[in-house]
Amino acid sequence: MRRLVSIIVLVLLAVAQDATAQAVRMKDIGRFQGGAETAIVGYGVVMGLAGSGDSPHNEVTQQALRNVLSRFGANVVVDQVRSRNVAAVMVTATVPPTSKAGDHLDVSVASIGDARSLLGGALLATPLIGPDGHTYAVAQGPVVVGGYRFDADHNVEQKNHPTAGLVPGGAAVASDVAPAGAPGLLFVLADADMTTAGRVAEALNQALGSGLASIRDAKSVAIRASGDPAETYRLITRAENLTIQPDAPARVVVNERSGTVVAGGGVQISSVVISQGDVKVSVQVEHSASQPLVAGGYAPDARSLLVSNTKLAVSEPHDAVVSFPNTTVNDLVQGLQKVNVRTRAMIAILQAMRAAGALHAEIVVE
Repeated sequence: MRRLVSIIVLVLLAVAQDATAQAVRMKDIGRFQGGAETAIVGYGVVMGLAGSGDSPHNEVTQQALRNVLSRFGANVVVDQVRSRNVAAVMVTATVPPTSKAGDHLDVSVASIGDARSLLGGALLATPLIGPDGHTYAVAQGPVVVGGYRFDADHNVEQKNHPTAGLVPGGAAVASDVAPAGAPGLLFVLADADMTTAGRVAEALNQALGSGLASIRDAKSVAIRASGDPAETYRLITRAENLTIQPDAPARVVVNERSGTVVAGGGVQISSVVISQGDVKVSVQVEHSASQPLVAGGYAPDARSLLVSNTKLAVSEPHDAVVSFPNTTVNDLVQGLQKVNVRTRAMIAILQAMRAAGALHAEIVVE
């Protein structure tokens, strides 16, 4: 198992090393401002549950059901609502920036009351609004639940989380999502880095015209464009497919729970000597019985005596001493692998090297 984990670590290091040297498209490292998704949310009611809905004491559900019935001319008071086949839920979805009227979105449904399960229920028409208060979509349809819960005579059988589910394609977009003008032509990096921003601006100026792009800060690059929307979108299409070699700070990610170390292969290490060893102490206890010898062959009062002998053994194995010149984390891990240093010991070594100033990278512990 330890060897398998070490092999996985080496493979991940090799992949990270290749990734740092590979150029990627601009669309893979950032986005144009104005092209972000919009989170929408709504409050609705799930009907048709087999007695697994909210309890009659849930006033929120009673009020919601009363409001639904009142839309169809049914004049009822809250005290008359006693059904456990109804559950109050929150409905959430995400609207892509290119959505058009009539498009369908998947929506998530989650109980906000004391319902035991949403299995078999159907969501009633629920308006979904965005942060600006605008209604972006209307959701309705049967709820798909990846689990169940059944109760009988105080016995409960449950799988996964039956109080949350999904309505596939249940939300219909009400109107086109209008872009924020011509998306502002501000390119926003997924990870802020001044070197990467400089490379983006340089690539844009070389491919699309000198002076077209300029760095605004470590996370964004401003692009000058004409007021013609068609020309602007043609510019965005060309810019998205330009290849950039992104830069990133030296970083080593350590997962202590699984004993995994992931780092870019180019993370530098100064000259260092590593000594790794331990002292093994073992205690062995041996039990033996002493049987008394009696003249004449029989003595009714004689008893066997139980004797315990304790042996203490202390051993100090040969320390693994490894010397490394100026090298990378990739070479370090391979060298420690050759002397059979376990992965968790590698984590302690890397942390000690960072404290000693020999590891020139940030260590992130998860």
